[in-house]
Amino acid sequence: MTRVAATKLRTTISDLLDRAVHHGERVVVERYGKPVAALVSLEDLELLEAIDDRMDIEVAWKALREPNRRSWDEVRAELALQDDRAV
Repeated sequence: MTRVAATKLRTTISDLLDRAVHHGERVVVERYGKPVAALVSLEDLELLEAIDDRMDIEVAWKALREPNRRSWDEVRAELALQDDRAV
């Protein structure tokens, strides 16, 4: 994994994007030596989002199976889940 100081990001962004997009390399951006952000390929981002969605679904199913049997709308609101039916 590559690390780059935020101050050098402007001068190296083209190379870093190329490495992320074409080589799947992950780039950590640091400020004052501490990681604050990452540059990843769109494929990696989509995978992270799919994992996050899957985790949300599992939490929602668990909540729906609780003894007090809340409604889907209550669980969705509590977990701040997007309602795909509205899209």
